[in-house]
Amino acid sequence: MNSFIYKNKSSLMKLKRAFNAAFGIEITKYPTDELDRRIKLINNYNINVILDIGANIGQYGSEMRNLGFKGEIISFEPMKEAFGKLQKNASKDSLWKVFNYSIGERDGQTTINVAKNSVSSSLLENLPQLTDSAPEAEFVEKETIEIRKLDSIFESLGLMNKNVYLKIDTQGYEEMVLQGAEQSLSHVTGIQIEMSFIPSYEGAITFDKMKPNSAI
Repeated sequence: MNSFIYKNKSSLMKLKRAFNAAFGIEITKYPTDELDRRIKLINNYNINVILDIGANIGQYGSEMRNLGFKGEIISFEPMKEAFGKLQKNASKDSLWKVFNYSIGERDGQTTINVAKNSVSSSLLENLPQLTDSAPEAEFVEKETIEIRKLDSIFESLGLMNKNVYLKIDTQGYEEMVLQGAEQSLSHVTGIQIEMSFIPSYEGAITFDKMKPNSAI
């Protein structure tokens, strides 16, 4: 039996390589190990609400649905064009709410730098190393947006008695999001933060400098 399994895997690997070469695409495992760990953690802690901060056009929310998450998703995206696409992507999902503002350390208005590739847009200025390695991350315009503290809206979202998972991907603005969520964090079960090891934006805190008690 072991010999048969080994040969079968070997044949599948050869087929995979041949397919990749013939069609110029890559076959990969799905979900990946990282995604598999994420959904297992979410299921283990009975997460029933995901706060998707820095949603762009809804890539993260769609990914979580593909992984089998059945609970509520609340997405925040401040840029007008990206929000329009997010709104369309979430429109047929009754448990996916979207809001057209940013989450940060204050309430009011601010300006966001819009990147050519959209996903690299940030409330901070970029550093040369970002565009040197990714020219599509170049800022092409500025846009006035609304910004809110998570503490200012948390209760109105009806989250006080739910198991909340907080995802933050805000291109260097992660620390400011946490600063505006000091009261809310005690009601959050888990946090996922996308951070850089090397600075890409002015004033952004890097992974190694994030205080342990800030990221829970």
